[in-house]
Amino acid sequence: MNVPVKTEKLHDCRDAFAETLERLASADQTIVAVCNDSVGSSKLGGFKAKFPDRLVNVGIAEQNMVGVGAGLANGGRLPFVCAASCFLTGRSLEQIKADISYSNANVKLVGISSGMAYGELGPTHHSIEDFAWTRVLPNLPVIAPCDRIETAAAVAWAASYAGPCFLRLSRVGVPDLLPEGHVFVPGKANLLREGMDLTLIANGTLTHRIVKAADLLLQHGVKARVLNMATVRPIDEEAIIAAASETGAILTAEEHSIFGGLGSAVAEVVVDHRPVPMTRLGVPGVYAHTGSAEALLDDFGMAPQAIVEAALELIKRKSS
Repeated sequence: MNVPVKTEKLHDCRDAFAETLERLASADQTIVAVCNDSVGSSKLGGFKAKFPDRLVNVGIAEQNMVGVGAGLANGGRLPFVCAASCFLTGRSLEQIKADISYSNANVKLVGISSGMAYGELGPTHHSIEDFAWTRVLPNLPVIAPCDRIETAAAVAWAASYAGPCFLRLSRVGVPDLLPEGHVFVPGKANLLREGMDLTLIANGTLTHRIVKAADLLLQHGVKARVLNMATVRPIDEEAIIAAASETGAILTAEEHSIFGGLGSAVAEVVVDHRPVPMTRLGVPGVYAHTGSAEALLDDFGMAPQAIVEAALELIKRKSS
């Protein structure tokens, strides 16, 4: 069924994360938060006020932060380890691999302000490699919710899941896409638009853009299937194979490098099971320049109209 964009009011998914974490912590005394001097940017101010003894601020020491999270999990706590995604994943990758993934520690990694959300701070603060770094690690579900509703649902799922996971959240406002009460199911894509001419797949901040592109494509007589693929690992192979078989072409869009991210994960399934023409939109293997996150997405060809143009070119390839 088609799921309309309910409102153009924009929401910061960090707020949904914080509100859900506080609610869960009120009912579960084992929940703790760990951060790297990022109480404000991780939206943990309310958590700190309500549970001052359950917030561990390690300072700007991300590798230590992940180790502390693992230790807390080993001690029976349920830690949500929060930091800017660029530093959480890039600086702490060895600890994530050894202390979290290899050890299968019950730690919830929360990458805040992912993608190009810190646009004006430049490449050192962009996090356009984190899908690639994390999705290769065993035991680590990788999740990028598309709106505040899916964020809240994913946080609730993470708290109930007996194992590690990586939640990738942005600070860029996005509209609501999913219905209230949505239940997050890992490895399951959400069908937002029905269509048989091609399939558009995205997650995070790009999902609402491909929904808009699908609506614009109707003006060209093109009915695009739209999938919100929040879980990059485990990925919904069934939905991808069906999209390839039934629509004959797939376009992916992501706030990430085109290498190693969502597009690569989808392409792996396609080439193994049902090869069809594909287009992968994202940052094309370069360091992104400075500028607002929205402007950077536009600059890299991910404005809704640019997605339309890429989709029309892909359909030409499909037909040739």
